[in-house]
Amino acid sequence: MRKVVLLMHVSIDNYVADVNGGLDWMSYDHEMETYAEELVETVGMPLYGRVTYGMMAGYWPTVLENPEKASEHSLKHARWVQDIPKVVFSRTMESADWNNTRLIRENIAAEVKKLKEEPGKDLMIFGSPGLVKTFVELDLIDEYRLTIQPIALGAGIPLFKDMKEPVRLKLISTKQFKSGVIAAHYTVNKK
Repeated sequence: MRKVVLLMHVSIDNYVADVNGGLDWMSYDHEMETYAEELVETVGMPLYGRVTYGMMAGYWPTVLENPEKASEHSLKHARWVQDIPKVVFSRTMESADWNNTRLIRENIAAEVKKLKEEPGKDLMIFGSPGLVKTFVELDLIDEYRLTIQPIALGAGIPLFKDMKEPVRLKLISTKQFKSGVIAAHYTVNKK
């Protein structure tokens, strides 16, 4: 059975974006690109919330339209994300027009269970803090891959907020980057 894995860049004080939703505070260098490419190899289906989906669908196709302006890493990722089957979760969207996208509007737990039973590589949530909150409440995340950035933002969009129950995690591995970023890989410690 496939797993649901969260990949999230997070500040040391639990924020995934600054107060304006910005991400320019993140350290993302060649070492992080290599790490991301390794993770992408384990993914059979990206999962997005509405906001992150809109950002991705608005950005990655433009990389393919202007390849001369993109790095090799960005081009590789743009091709991957364009072709791979992906899911957007939204109660308000009427349709999802980006190539190979499935829209799930309701019955999230049942639909994710079906996705996990399909053959293939793991399902990965990329960003999408609103979706993460829903998945945490429904106990749908099997593993957390957090890249802990060496910065305290003091305010912004938190990863974990207003949780009804704690999420107990078991550390699988860590990796430290020259930039000071720490990649932590956790599995959910279900009792």
